[in-house]
Formats: sequence, structure tokens, C-alpha cells
Amino acid sequence: MLKFCSLYSGSSGNSSFIQSKNINILVDAGVSGKKIVDALASINVDIADISAILITHEHSDHTQSIATLSKKYNIPVYANKKTWEAMNDKKVKILQENICYFNNNKPFILNDITILPFDIPHDAANPCGFTISDSESKLSIATDIGHMTTSILDNIKNSNFLL
Repeated sequence: MLKFCSLYSGSSGNSSFIQSKNINILVDAGVSGKKIVDALASINVDIADISAILITHEHSDHTQSIATLSKKYNIPVYANKKTWEAMNDKKVKILQENICYFNNNKPFILNDITILPFDIPHDAANPCGFTISDSESKLSIATDIGHMTTSILDNIKNSNFLL
């Protein structure tokens, strides 16, 4: 069963924590690294136990501390190609081996979870939401959407939790 905690949500910054039986991930890191470390500690999670950061899009309220967290704690960061290109200023500060790519609308696996990035309408290079599932549950994250689309509805269908 997946566990979820919204650490920060809003125009001043976004970050969510997701835990499966075998992996801990962040979706976005749009506040300072210290705030994320402190927020994780408040739910008894050590930043050293984070295995990946997934990025929805390049806006700073979703990416502010990705370079700091990745570099300091050796955390891989996952984004699509156009999002990486749009945040090249952060990309150059991340170790090459921690720069990971995915393609929207194509699932990928991290440990015991399957992640499906899907297109969302937003004013960014190639924004996405995520469905994240394990053998027991599915959660979906679709923030900053300009309007609802049939594709979003199809992707979030049958989710146990939706943000």
C-alpha cells in the first residue's frame, strides 16, 4: 500500500512524499532543501532515505531545491527531455549520473512502483502529472492543470488517492 504526504502545496512551493514497501520518493521540490528536510523529519523520514525526485514541470515552485538535494544527498532526479532543457540552470548543478529521463505517456519502474507520467495542460515546456502504483494501490498527482481533459480523467481513473 502506498503512503502519501503533501509536504508543501501552493504558489509558494510544492513537494509531495510517496512511500511504498521498498522505496521513498519526492514529487517536486519547490521549496528550500532545508524546508523539505525538516518536513520529512516531521513525518519521521530521513532525506537520506529518498531514492528519487520526480519533476512535473520546470517552474521554480516545483524545482527550487532539486539541484541542492540531488547534489548533497546523491538523489537521482527524473524529468522529461523538454523539462530538463527548460531548467538547464539547475541541470548543470546536478551530477550527470543523477539526471534521469522519462517520456510522458510511457510507464517506467522504480523498485516496486510503476510510474506513468501523463500530459497535462499548463504553461510549461512539457508538463505532466503522475500515476504511481504498486501491487495494491494507485495514486495520482495532477497539479497546475489549466482545465480538465479526457486524457487526465482516463489516467486518474481508479485511483485510491488523487491530488
